[in-house]
Amino acid sequence: MSSLITRSSLPRFSRFAWLMGLYGENYQRLSRLFDHAQLRQGSYVSQVAGGLELLVEVLEVHPYTLELRLSYRLKDPQTGQPDPSAYVRIYRDARQAEVTHCYVGRHWQDVLGLYPSPKVLLGHRLRMNNFLNKWLEYLAGQGHGPQTLKPLAPEDADEQSVVCA
Repeated sequence: MSSLITRSSLPRFSRFAWLMGLYGENYQRLSRLFDHAQLRQGSYVSQVAGGLELLVEVLEVHPYTLELRLSYRLKDPQTGQPDPSAYVRIYRDARQAEVTHCYVGRHWQDVLGLYPSPKVLLGHRLRMNNFLNKWLEYLAGQGHGPQTLKPLAPEDADEQSVVCA
C-alpha cells in the first residue's frame, strides 16, 4: 500500500469557499490597517516615508456596513480617475470585506460583457479580492496603519489626486 496521498483524497475547496475566505482575510487586514470602526464619512490620507500617499475615502457609513474607496493620490491621465483604486464594502457584523469593483482603466462591462456567466463573475470577484488582499499586505509592509491615517484637510480636498503622465 502506498503511503503517498493521492490527489483524490485531498479536500477540495470550491471557488466560492475560497472567495468567502478572502472576504474574511480582507476584513482582518483592513481592521489592522485602519480602525474602520472609528472612521466617519469623509476623506483621509495615509503618508509613510518613501511611499505613495494612500487616499481613503469613506463614502457611506451604515450601522452594519461601511463603504470606502482606497486609492493612491494619483490620477489616470486618460480619464482623470484615481488609478489604481478599489471600492470596498465592509460588513462589520459578518466580519467580511469585499471589493465591489476596481477601477483599472476600464468598466466591468468591458471586462466581463453585459451578461457574464456565474463562473466568469466568480472568477472576476476572486481576482479583485486577491488584488485587494495583496495590496493591503503591501500597504502594511510599507508602514501604513492607524497611526499614519489622518483626515484630509479641507483645502486639500479639492486637489485630492495628482495626474501622472
